Amino acid sequence: MLSTVVDLFSAIVTLFLIMDPIGNIPLFLSVLKTVAPERRRVVLLREIIIAYVVLLVFLFLGSYVLRFLGLEQETISIAGGIVLFLIALRMIFPPDSPAGEPFEGEPFIVPLAIPLIAGPSTLAALLLLQRTAPAHAVPLFLAVTIAWGLSGIILLSSTFFYRVLRERGLVALERLMGMLLVMVAVQMLLNGIKAFLAR
Repeated sequence: MLSTVVDLFSAIVTLFLIMDPIGNIPLFLSVLKTVAPERRRVVLLREIIIAYVVLLVFLFLGSYVLRFLGLEQETISIAGGIVLFLIALRMIFPPDSPAGEPFEGEPFIVPLAIPLIAGPSTLAALLLLQRTAPAHAVPLFLAVTIAWGLSGIILLSSTFFYRVLRERGLVALERLMGMLLVMVAVQMLLNGIKAFLAR
């Protein structure tokens, strides 16, 4: 899958869309508002790095989990397409109260690193990419690193983006990203069905 520049770009875009840094900006600001201003950037940088470590661990160990479970590529592709489609729908039509209960104190791992950056959907996408491209570990590592780096830059600049785009601008961008992810999910689902029927 990751044998060409186009495939690498596709993997980067898919992971970036699933990480959804634009949609997470209000949540990050809400969680960090109880943290002392001089500690916010340190805490945010720490959580971003922890998320990267989790992503790499899942990237390099996820294939063993799949092998143990005996899952085939077609199964993962179809299931991944369905999951991504549901995630995209939530991005386009978010729930009425996504923030949940207010977070008190300085966050550690939860909820910023996990699940907001390295969430179940991102880890599932990594499993899918790893299963469909087992011989392309280095390009997949690059895709994860670039997508994570772009997300980290946006989240580190969350105050700036919120000030420029405001709530409506962030919502509009998140819904646009959701539409793109819908197309990625449908293509993934069609690829899985096509591969299954061709067996």
